[in-house]
Amino acid sequence: MASYPLLVAPPEALLKPMSVPRQLLLGPGPSNLAPRVLAAGGQQMISHMHKDMYQIMEEIKQGIQYVFQTKNRLTLAISGSGHAAMEAALFNLLEPGDSFLVGVNGIWGQRAAEVGERLGARTHRMTKDPGSHCSLQEVEEGLARHKPVLLFLTQGESSSGVLQPLDGFGALCRRYQCLLLVDCVASLGGTPIHMDQQGIDVLYSGSQKVLNAPPGTALISFSDKARDKVYARKTKPHSFYLDIKLLANFWGCDDEPRMYHHTTPVINLFGLRESLALIAEEGLENSWQRHREVTSYLHGRLQELGLQLFVKNPALRLPTVTTVAVPAGYNWRDIISYLRDRFSIEITGGLGPSLGKVLRIGLLGCNATRENVDRVTEALKEALQHCPRNKL
Repeated sequence: MASYPLLVAPPEALLKPMSVPRQLLLGPGPSNLAPRVLAAGGQQMISHMHKDMYQIMEEIKQGIQYVFQTKNRLTLAISGSGHAAMEAALFNLLEPGDSFLVGVNGIWGQRAAEVGERLGARTHRMTKDPGSHCSLQEVEEGLARHKPVLLFLTQGESSSGVLQPLDGFGALCRRYQCLLLVDCVASLGGTPIHMDQQGIDVLYSGSQKVLNAPPGTALISFSDKARDKVYARKTKPHSFYLDIKLLANFWGCDDEPRMYHHTTPVINLFGLRESLALIAEEGLENSWQRHREVTSYLHGRLQELGLQLFVKNPALRLPTVTTVAVPAGYNWRDIISYLRDRFSIEITGGLGPSLGKVLRIGLLGCNATRENVDRVTEALKEALQHCPRNKL
């Protein structure tokens, strides 16, 4: 075997200690880790197929059933972000030629529609302006016209700060023999959702928002009707990694012996387990109330500064991510940079259709406190005094 000299030297940066800034993360996610979740990340590794790991996975499944308010057996965590859960749902539910109806009032509806198109589904978009939502009448018109097998809605559209109402959509979908898929990545834990009672067939979320866990795991659940559609597919899903039948087996959601599928992010699952334990201890209803009250306090403080809330209807404002219209004359990037550089506070600008139109402030999980509202609004007050303004 030939011997070759090393052409690349060890990077100097890697020979120094890693530097991680301490920030108060008040954007739409990720959020600061809860201390107990942070401690879970320091646990020693165990095998992803050890019996003790299977027990932790079982506890995670029970926690997901609690936060989703579902008794679905096919409930598990995906090794990936909330976006991976979106793709897992769509890869498994849609086949080429299927009709797919998508509510698009922000970036997540746009993403779902694009995935559907890449899968070869006949994708129909119900496009709304940022800050708007899909009504029951509009959805019924789309169901009657396009006869889809699947409807996609985003409960918490984090790009625009809209809370999509969900009551009535499950019954409507049943009437038209359509499955209902809901994204609750930005809303889970911060506002009510009742998967079984609201007739939601597939629901997914992420670990890094209200749950205050590290990014990299996602929660997903399938109703019996959705599971039956997956198991009756005529074609295999495009993704082996996200094949829900294989994942269901690995997570113990069927009656078959568990088979190896992939190496799960064990340490991240430790954190997810603890984050679910924390919200179980607080209680869902208490968490919903806390987010509602603290966000209402934030809205008042922002309006005292003369800032305009982007979502005009209070009933449609997402309790976890607040969008503020960029004040006239200011560059939104200047405001964000000022808060980051002077106060070590992170907020963000718009995303997708709301880019350049809004500032986004997230109050997620343990970050949803009146103290943090005071910190961010005082920082914003100073930023508005010192950031340059365009003279028009």
